[in-house]
Amino acid sequence: MTTPLLILIAGPYRSGTGGDPDAIARNLERLEAAAAPIYALGHVPMIGEWVALPILRGIDTASGDGDVMYETARRLLQHCDAVLRLPGESSGADTDVAIARERGIPVYTDLSEIPAFKG
Repeated sequence: MTTPLLILIAGPYRSGTGGDPDAIARNLERLEAAAAPIYALGHVPMIGEWVALPILRGIDTASGDGDVMYETARRLLQHCDAVLRLPGESSGADTDVAIARERGIPVYTDLSEIPAFKG
């Protein structure tokens, strides 16, 4: 490994929340909790919602643009080097894993599986 990896953290965001903003916030906190350990390993953590949420605030979702969250993650995955799949049911995270596997990039299921970058 000659450069740090850009690692997408994938897991439940809206799944299982019933739309409850507090539950969604807890899910985002869980995703974000993996960011610092990935950074400490020498890599760049990324969460699709970090990119998609500002987009959602700036466009008219009623225009038929599709699901911004899923589309943003799909586009983002074209630039990622790996995925960390956190536990929990999530069709979006499952789609992220499928895209990663199609691209042939690693899918980790635990932080301990991610190799450290010492550059």
